[in-house]
Amino acid sequence: MAGKVFFSVSMSLDGFVAPEPVPVEDELFAPEKQDDPDVQRWMAQWSELQQWLFPLRFMRENLKLGEGGEEGRDNDIARETFERTGASVMGKRMFDLGEPSWPEEAPFHTPVFVVTHTKRDPWERTGGTTFHFVNDGIEAALDQAREAAGDRDVRIAGGGATILEYLNAGLVDEFSIALSPVLLGAGTRLFDGVDASKVALEPVRSEPSPRVTHLTYAVHKR
Repeated sequence: MAGKVFFSVSMSLDGFVAPEPVPVEDELFAPEKQDDPDVQRWMAQWSELQQWLFPLRFMRENLKLGEGGEEGRDNDIARETFERTGASVMGKRMFDLGEPSWPEEAPFHTPVFVVTHTKRDPWERTGGTTFHFVNDGIEAALDQAREAAGDRDVRIAGGGATILEYLNAGLVDEFSIALSPVLLGAGTRLFDGVDASKVALEPVRSEPSPRVTHLTYAVHKR
């Protein structure tokens, strides 16, 4: 039985999943750019948005940061999200930002299908992550991800534009938001451009934690 297609993101209280882009976005993590005030602003806002993840035991394990870390419901949710995922799909923009910054053992540990117009051979990393570059659209990438995932779920990893494209195409079964008590004021809005005439949501679960509120919805055609 095929698994679900889902996405799981952190979102600010005013609806943003990433800070406002900076002029040097393609080289955001380059060492020579770290003193740029725009880059420092972006990194500070992104870190604030994701701050619920950093102390978790699961994150420390997955990123090879050493022993220790917090347990509890936040940690359980992060681990459950990872364990349900049999393959991931992402857009070229997310891949381009991540490629220079992910460690050699990339944190996905599954096949990842990158939606792109760039032709490139698969890029295999240690720890089970192989990036496959799909040149014929979001449905082709999802078909390949479903096959690779087997009976596990496929995660649409991001970024926001790619998530929205899958949502508007009716290809998402479920999503979870970690609603963070942060106001960004500007950036990438998760639902900016959503086709509300086609998307209906059913609340599945709401769980508060000391740092965020976890919201899960099933997606249906309207």
